[in-house]
Amino acid sequence: MSFASATSIPPAAAGRADGAYPWTPDQGDGTFRNPIIYADYSDLDVIRHGGDFFMTASSFNCTPGLPVLHSKDLVNWTLINHAVKSLPHPRYAEVQPGCGIWAPAIRFHAGKFWIFFPTPDEGIYVTTANDPAGQWSTPHLVQEGKGLIDPCPLWDDDGSAYLVHAYANSRAGIRHRLRVRPMAPDGLQLLGEGQIVFHDPDRHPALEGPKFLKKDGWYYILAPAGGVETGWQVVLRSRNIYGPYEDKIVLEQGSTAINGPHQGALVDTPNGEWWFLHFQDAGVYGRITHLQPVQWQDGWPLMGADQDGNGIGEPVLHCAKPSGLAAGGRIIPQTSDEFDSPRLGLQWQWQANHQEQWCKLDARRSWLRLYPQPASGEDLTRVPNLLLQKFPARSFAFETLLEFSPDHPGEEAGLVVMGQSCAALALRRDAAGNQLVLRVDGAQKFARDGLPGVVKLRVEVGEGGVCVFHFATDGQFVQIPHAFPARRGTWMGAKIGVYALNRQPQVPAGHADFDYCRFS
Repeated sequence: MSFASATSIPPAAAGRADGAYPWTPDQGDGTFRNPIIYADYSDLDVIRHGGDFFMTASSFNCTPGLPVLHSKDLVNWTLINHAVKSLPHPRYAEVQPGCGIWAPAIRFHAGKFWIFFPTPDEGIYVTTANDPAGQWSTPHLVQEGKGLIDPCPLWDDDGSAYLVHAYANSRAGIRHRLRVRPMAPDGLQLLGEGQIVFHDPDRHPALEGPKFLKKDGWYYILAPAGGVETGWQVVLRSRNIYGPYEDKIVLEQGSTAINGPHQGALVDTPNGEWWFLHFQDAGVYGRITHLQPVQWQDGWPLMGADQDGNGIGEPVLHCAKPSGLAAGGRIIPQTSDEFDSPRLGLQWQWQANHQEQWCKLDARRSWLRLYPQPASGEDLTRVPNLLLQKFPARSFAFETLLEFSPDHPGEEAGLVVMGQSCAALALRRDAAGNQLVLRVDGAQKFARDGLPGVVKLRVEVGEGGVCVFHFATDGQFVQIPHAFPARRGTWMGAKIGVYALNRQPQVPAGHADFDYCRFS
C-alpha cells in the first residue's frame, strides 16, 4: 500500500510546550504528548491491519466525507483518503448543519476494509475497499431508519455477524439504549430486530457510540456515557452476544483537565500492547484526539492511569510511545497547501455535496482557481461552496494570496472563518471597483474602497479562537480593528478556508485565483 505524504514537522517546532501551530505530539525522545491530533476528528474509530493503523471519524455535512488517516505508531498521523465522495441523499446538495455522517466504525474482515456509518435521518450504510487509500465502494443502505446511529459490526468465530447501534433522541425519541441485531455475513442487510442489550439511564445517561470487540471468549461493547462535554467511558462485557452485560467505568476526567474523555477505539499492537484512542471536547477547536495506554485487569481494560486508586483510569498528558512499532517521521495531518498538486489536498472539504466545476487546479500552474457560485443574501453558513479545513492548533495564523478577476459587480472572493458564527474578509466588486470588506454574520464591520485585484489576506487565531484579520497590497500588513470570536459549528469545531461567490447569478462570473493557503 502506498499513502499520501503528510506535513513534516520542522525542527524548530520540536518540543513546543504551548498550543501553537504546528502542534507536535511526537516529542522525538520516545515519548508523546496529548492530544495526538489537535484537530476535530470526532467520534473516531481505529483498527490495526498488520503494522498499519487506520482511523476514520465523523464528517457530518462536509464532503468529501469519512476521512481515512494512517499511522505506523498511533502517534504520527496523516490523511490518506476519504471513503465517501458525496453524501448518499440528494438533500445534501444544500448545507445540512448537524446532519450527514455521524460516528462510523472501521473494520478489516474477509480480505477487505469496511466502514459502517449512519446518517441519522436516513439510516445505516456500509462502504468497503481493498485498499484504504484506494477506491471505496458506493455506500450501500444496510438498514433504513430515522435515528439509528453509531453502528459497529462484529463477525463471530462461527461466521455469524452482528451489528450494535445506538439511537438519536432527536430523531427516534429513544436514548440511552444499545441494540444488538443479527446481520448478514456480507454486511448488506440486518436480519432481525435483535435485542436491547443495555439500558441504565440513571447510571449511564446518553449512552451511545458503541464499539464491538471479542477477546478471550468475552463480548465487549465500549460505549461513552454522560454526554460529549462531561462524559466517561464505559465498557460492557458478556459471555453471550445478547447479554446480559455487566458494566464498568474505565476512564473518567477525575482530577485532570481532560473533560469528557470517551468514545473511540481500543486497539492492540503486534507485540501485544493495548491502547485507547478517544476524543476530548475542546469547544471551538472541536473534538480533539488523545491516546491512552491500556492495562487489562481481571478481564477489564483500564485506560490511562488510576491516579487515586479508585479502579478507574484518568487521561495522561505525557507517555512513552507504543513500543516495537516502525519508526517513522514526525508528521501531522496536512494543513498548508501550495496548490502544486493536480488534485485538491485531502485536508479540504466543502460544506455540502460538491461539484467538480467549482474549482480547478490546472487552469493556472500552482494556483487554485475558484469559480464564483450563485448565492443570495449575506449569510455564508448555508453556502455549499466554501472550501474549508479544520482548526489545527489552539493558536495559529492562516494566510492566502488572492488574485481577483471578476466579470461583473456582485462577485466576491476571500478568506472565511466558519462555525455557528461566520466572519469573511473578502474583495467585492461593486460599480466603482474592488472593495475590501470584513463581514461578521453578514454585518459589515470594515470596508476600504479602491483596492487592486491582488491582495494578501491573513487571520491570526489566538487562544479561545479569537480572530484578528489583516490585509496587504504592498507587502505591509494592515490590521483591521475588529476582533472576531470564532464559534464551533453544529457538532463540529470551527473551520477556516477560502471561497468565491456570485450574487448576480443571472450573469456569468469571472474567477478567483489563490496562490497558496499557509498556516504558521
